[in-house]
Amino acid sequence: MKPELTHLDEKKRPKMVDVGVKNETERIAVASGIIQMSKEAYEAIIEQTTKKGAVLHTAVIAAIMGAKKTPDLIPMCHPLILTSIDCKIEELPQLPGFKLIVTCKLKGRTGVEMEALTGVSIGLLTIYDMVKAIDKGMVIKNIQLEKKSGGKSGDFVRDGA
Repeated sequence: MKPELTHLDEKKRPKMVDVGVKNETERIAVASGIIQMSKEAYEAIIEQTTKKGAVLHTAVIAAIMGAKKTPDLIPMCHPLILTSIDCKIEELPQLPGFKLIVTCKLKGRTGVEMEALTGVSIGLLTIYDMVKAIDKGMVIKNIQLEKKSGGKSGDFVRDGA
């Protein structure tokens, strides 16, 4: 049996899902992504010698803003009142690059996976923007949901997360 696409009506037209009938539960989503870059760009970020300022701090602020702006960017996402957005950046000197992890929480009727994924995407794009003068060949990759909890569909944990 094929899963039902909830964002289409009976005539296959786009619609926003009615979450008004769902129960409020605590919902948490964790997403991550990686940006790979040249050793020169990596060192400029670590040593804070880029011309545009504190790259990693700016990326965290951008990730938070991105998560909050998700319904403005993704057409079928509901406006949500997020209770928490936490961002962590791991240094990956062997790559070289960085891994950004965003955790979004709320008590509500719909999940926060898209907010976490959008936060990661915007945070990594901010890193790219701030050091593109040093390395235009940076690669953003592996943007993915790591885990989520709450809601009708239950919990999800990516293998290895």
